[in-house]
Amino acid sequence: MTVLTTAAQSVKLREHTVPVGLYIDGAWKPVGPTFAVINPATGETIAEVADGGADDAREALEAAVAAQDDWRAWTPRARANLFHRAHAVLMSRADAIAEVMVLESGKPLAEARGEFALSADFFLWYAEQIAHLHGTFAQGSNGGYRVVATHQPVGPCLLITPWNFPLLMIARKAGAALAAGCAVITKSAKETPLTSALFIEALHDAGFPAGVVNLIHTQSSAAISSTIMRDPRLRKVSFTGSTGVGSTLLKQAAANITNASMELGGDGPFVVLEDADIDLAVQQAIVCKFRNAGQACVAANRIIVHSAVEEEFTRKFVEQTRALRVGDGFTSVDMGPVISGDQRARLGTLVSSLLDSGAELLAGGHEIDGPGFFYEPTVMRITRADPELANEELFAPVATIYPVDSTEEAIRFANDTGYGLAAYLFTEDISSAIVASERLEFGMVGINRGIMADPAAPFGGIKASGLGREGGHDGIYEFLEPKYLAITVDETTGLDR
Repeated sequence: MTVLTTAAQSVKLREHTVPVGLYIDGAWKPVGPTFAVINPATGETIAEVADGGADDAREALEAAVAAQDDWRAWTPRARANLFHRAHAVLMSRADAIAEVMVLESGKPLAEARGEFALSADFFLWYAEQIAHLHGTFAQGSNGGYRVVATHQPVGPCLLITPWNFPLLMIARKAGAALAAGCAVITKSAKETPLTSALFIEALHDAGFPAGVVNLIHTQSSAAISSTIMRDPRLRKVSFTGSTGVGSTLLKQAAANITNASMELGGDGPFVVLEDADIDLAVQQAIVCKFRNAGQACVAANRIIVHSAVEEEFTRKFVEQTRALRVGDGFTSVDMGPVISGDQRARLGTLVSSLLDSGAELLAGGHEIDGPGFFYEPTVMRITRADPELANEELFAPVATIYPVDSTEEAIRFANDTGYGLAAYLFTEDISSAIVASERLEFGMVGINRGIMADPAAPFGGIKASGLGREGGHDGIYEFLEPKYLAITVDETTGLDR
């Protein structure tokens, strides 16, 4: 049951109290205009959250700018210690964060707990990297001076996060930016603002200084981002979302030459070669396709299977798809609802378009009656690919299987897309794995596995899938600017004193 407090500054969900205001300059602002947060498993409103506007955006940027110099001056050890305190606070609130995530995103509780664990690991990774940001020292090419290369924080950052992984995205972005010494303004997704609020509350309670972390919820994302982006004091934007929105943000960034990182759309080919372990490939394809109801930029978008094993793969994949349990994330299910009624309606159009183009429906293909926005896990077999549909990011619990007659054809079809985020390759031959993965035009390739996210790995894509990397040793450096110091040295003096 959901009960708003008298002051309407928080909401109680499954005995967990969640702030519903905007967090600016170290404090939760009184709630003014609001918008509804919907539980996609029931279609019911679970909270009314503050609806920020342009004035709030300007206030948040002012706070970040004012806090920037002091925050960048913190010593690495002091900043790392604060990160470790925040990590401990996050870990103490694991149940609250996971359960609230289920309520507003619809994902099964097991997936929410998995996302929490990965998010906490990312935050801990950044905490451990803070004291290990190193530069270089070298003699000038012709002597007489020394070359010192170091780094400094890029400055105030705007972090725009999506709804499909509401904790992972804010932890991965804010963790890197804050670790680098940047003050941040985070804009949550309107579908999942409550998870972001719990994350920011943990940082506040751990002792992050006022202005270093700011959070805005809004229904008017474009108004918020354009207001902040036109201010030259903003020095970095990091966005995860659609390629179309990313392109718009890059155009806005161009005006002030604002540093930009973009993690955009995907068209993930899942390639199964003739010598693959079929049972492993099927099991990993199920996870890669139907995790979060297919609403992931790294989901298997086109399952490309060698014709020699396509019949066996398809039969087993359809069997396991039909066995998936769909329902409320707090029950024993494998898949929850899609995020909204509009998203579910889009799936009906998508499936109809695929059928019209000659696809064969093997499983699912219909809405599930009852409350909430549920859709059957769906499998379609396509022997004649429509170029436009084959290059569309499905972002849905709809699997499309394409048979091919050779490895060469599989790689060519996999690369026939404007996207370049994640690809997957299944083969038991190490030479085939290396050669084929080198030819796949994607920023990440999973070999005999369908899940790749890891704090130690550089996550990101090429082509229309984005710019920059999150995680790994590259993650913090996305929020640092290289700086070169040329130091004159009189090499004839010094030793004889």
